[in-house]
Amino acid sequence: MELTAREDIEAPLDRVFAEVTDFDGIERQVLRRGIDVRRTNDPGQVAAGMAWQAGFRFRGKTRTADIELAEYSAPEQLVFTSISGGLEARTTVDLVALSRSRTRIGVVTEFLPKTLSARLLVQSLKLAKGGIDKRFRNRMGLLAKDLENRLKG
Repeated sequence: MELTAREDIEAPLDRVFAEVTDFDGIERQVLRRGIDVRRTNDPGQVAAGMAWQAGFRFRGKTRTADIELAEYSAPEQLVFTSISGGLEARTTVDLVALSRSRTRIGVVTEFLPKTLSARLLVQSLKLAKGGIDKRFRNRMGLLAKDLENRLKG
């Protein structure tokens, strides 16, 4: 299963990329939303191989996820892989300069079930794909607007 969203941001590519790769700021935002996250490698270096461990509640159970920055191509692309139980996810963040002051950000998340319970979860997600797609695009729109407002101010 795959979720896709694209948003245009009124800001230059280099500034958007700097904001998207501000992992300390992102970690603080995630913590404020009730997700326990900690970096599992050297916090000083922004490069492929960065990793985090996150703890969160989903469907009434506490879950953990191991997240890694698998590919880092400044300033165009970031690829994250994550594993939670038997479910693997690959998230690709693409940034494209549309003009000097406008950037398109595209996010694609692909879910790869590795166990029977993960397959059942993905199957149930596929049944609700229309609503999930809409919520994913709405959330990306809110994140893009917030990013644009931070870059303006």
